[in-house]
Amino acid sequence: MTRQAHPAPDPRFEPFTDFRTYPETEMIGRATAFHEEIRRRRTVRDFSDRPVPKAVIEAALRAAGTAPSGANQQPWFFSVITDPALKNKIRVAAEAEEREFYAGRASAEWLAALEPLGTDADKPFLETAPVLIAIFAQRHGRDAQGRKIKHYYVPESVGLATGFLIAALHHAGLATLTHTPSPMNFLNGLCGRPDNEKPYILLVVGYPAADCRTPIAARRKKPLDAIRAWL
Repeated sequence: MTRQAHPAPDPRFEPFTDFRTYPETEMIGRATAFHEEIRRRRTVRDFSDRPVPKAVIEAALRAAGTAPSGANQQPWFFSVITDPALKNKIRVAAEAEEREFYAGRASAEWLAALEPLGTDADKPFLETAPVLIAIFAQRHGRDAQGRKIKHYYVPESVGLATGFLIAALHHAGLATLTHTPSPMNFLNGLCGRPDNEKPYILLVVGYPAADCRTPIAARRKKPLDAIRAWL
């Protein structure tokens, strides 16, 4: 009897030994507990100037770096800004764009959608909050020889990493705000980032102020029946 030969292992792969499985009841409990924690998350505009431990930010960024990405190219870069002078420059540049936005760049429909959130062109949180994280999307990268490498699914990949980062910061006990002045290419110059990187989000990070208030309208989330279908 001839013994069937097994194909040689593919050197590109390794055994997946890190996966953990749980009894069904524990799975449900873990999923429910995560929902209960993440549903407490709020976008905050009133920040305390209380310092944030650097180690917390670094751990959250490591979590963000594990996000899936197109062809595993990880087309993101995070500039962490804590210097007061640089935060002031970012605020000045961002508010200049915001004034144009509210004065005529935004449509009446857009402004009406923002009205329940109470936003305006003043962004004091850009200086008050202890940490700003400028998130950049890399349109392309470079190999060891400096040759251009095209990146794929860049917005989707950076969006996933940003979601991981926000969840990690919330899990650690910090509040965040996703700030997106448009355009925000001023961040390239202020953060010293190259032209192949497009500013994606300016994430404001810190503790809520003692008198922090959040919009009631922001608590209204679509019910499950409105966001899913079993087919």
